[in-house]
Amino acid sequence: MLSRRIIPCLDVREGRTTKGIKFKNNVDIGDPVEMARLYYEQGADEIVFYDITASHEKRNIMIDVVRRVAETIFIPFSVGGGIRTVEDMRAVLLAGAEKVSVNSAAVKNPEIIRQGAEAFGNQCVVLGMDVKQVETSETIPSGYEIVINGGRKHMGMDAVQWALKAQELGAGEICLNSIDADGMKTGYEVNLTRLISETVDIPVIASGGAGEPEHLREVLTDGKADAALIASMVHYGDYTVPGIKSYLQDAGVKIRHRW
Repeated sequence: MLSRRIIPCLDVREGRTTKGIKFKNNVDIGDPVEMARLYYEQGADEIVFYDITASHEKRNIMIDVVRRVAETIFIPFSVGGGIRTVEDMRAVLLAGAEKVSVNSAAVKNPEIIRQGAEAFGNQCVVLGMDVKQVETSETIPSGYEIVINGGRKHMGMDAVQWALKAQELGAGEICLNSIDADGMKTGYEVNLTRLISETVDIPVIASGGAGEPEHLREVLTDGKADAALIASMVHYGDYTVPGIKSYLQDAGVKIRHRW
């Protein structure tokens, strides 16, 4: 078994880390640079940074904040939100990120995945997927639909089919977020995660719903995820990265140790 990754996620709005429930009622919880440094020092494997309103507001990502975070941490750093072109990807990578995450822009223009992979390598391109459970239909046979613009716009696209398409186009990784579970702290959407993980050959990061270490164990084993994104459970001080890793190791999950 490959080592599983634990990845704190910073949702950033107007330069501040924020957290909501099901993409709504966001509250300010701190400075993203300070929080990124804390999680790095605690032993996080990677950091994910999302400018959560950039796509909806049709503006570019806050490069200055990306640069300040990148100067602070020395682990892989993935950035998303408002990335619409290869030039946007290049700007984020030059600011210090190792990976770029495309979500809404890739749904509207799938070729950006291929263009990014050709320009910077598959390992740099992460497909962000925001997914909501719906009734199964001819267009959405899996019962999971792609939603974009921060959960505001339903696309009538099947999540499983989109994951396969993105892999074919050159995405090196998928960050799979369940809108239904987001911020609820009741556990990841394990069925959805397993469905996508068993369909594609690239790594899948589970996102949305972590509230306690057992939730990570479940999604990393039963859900077959390669990594787990965490937010609320560490942002509010309920748990720490070392504590989560210790729990997972005791539960038989192979994790990474930096020191």
